[in-house]
Amino acid sequence: MKYVVLFRGINVGGRNKIPMAELREHLSANFDNVRTYIQSGNVLLESDLPADKVAAHIDANLRSAFTIDSDLVRVLVLDPKRYGEVIADAPKGFGSDPDTYRYDVFFYMGITADEVKPHIVTHPEVDDVVVGKRATYHRRIAARASSSRVNKIVSSPVYPGITIRNWNTTTKVAALLDE
Repeated sequence: MKYVVLFRGINVGGRNKIPMAELREHLSANFDNVRTYIQSGNVLLESDLPADKVAAHIDANLRSAFTIDSDLVRVLVLDPKRYGEVIADAPKGFGSDPDTYRYDVFFYMGITADEVKPHIVTHPEVDDVVVGKRATYHRRIAARASSSRVNKIVSSPVYPGITIRNWNTTTKVAALLDE
């Protein structure tokens, strides 16, 4: 089975640095056809294990292979069907006007949409947010991005259960999954 593995908290702000070549090598010891996409912790791999076992294995072995802050780093493993649901559930036209808007996807990691909803704060003239089943979709006016209030989620109790990718990365990983 093919999987998308999204790492939360690596290679962000100079913390938890893990070179992708080293991550690929580490994962290749236990998984097949390991590929990475950009430095922000996007991995594609194959395994006969179910997704939860892949996640547990990666989580258990990552800390012994790399020096990381274990409170920040988490792993989300999605099979093609579930990853495809994230893409399909995006609002109509999401990602279609990158000259005007910035688009981000907040993937849920062990939390639910109902848990996330109360912590979404928006600026009505800047932000547009749609809370979906597996992710929240955030569109903000690029020229006014600094006025966005969605970043307030960083100080919320649900933030450790979210990993964020921009829409371009999200769709590129989907394309790589289909190859």
